[in-house]
Amino acid sequence: QVQLVESGGGLVQPGGSLRLSCKASGNIFSMYALGWHRQAPGKQRELVAAISSGGSTNYAGSVKGRFTISRDNAKNMVYLQMNSLKPEDTAVYFCRASTPTYYWGQGTQVTVSS
Repeated sequence: QVQLVESGGGLVQPGGSLRLSCKASGNIFSMYALGWHRQAPGKQRELVAAISSGGSTNYAGSVKGRFTISRDNAKNMVYLQMNSLKPEDTAVYFCRASTPTYYWGQGTQVTVSS
């Protein structure tokens, strides 16, 4: 069983930045594939960014060049740096760990609005 706790969401103006953090439990964190997903009202949950156990990353086309996913295996943490935020980035953001069973955090709200 893996527990995930996200933090760092909030309200930001268009063009602003936020950094999401996710703390994971478990002694084999370095072996997990990790990701950030988001779900806007009335829409399906979608993958935003993912990072493999080896550090390879991939991004949704809508966030490429603006968002950066990273991990710190020593701290059991995964991060999502979000720059140049747009109103369409507004959603609940979820941290995910794959062992390969999928585990999810409770989500953190990100609202981009002036």
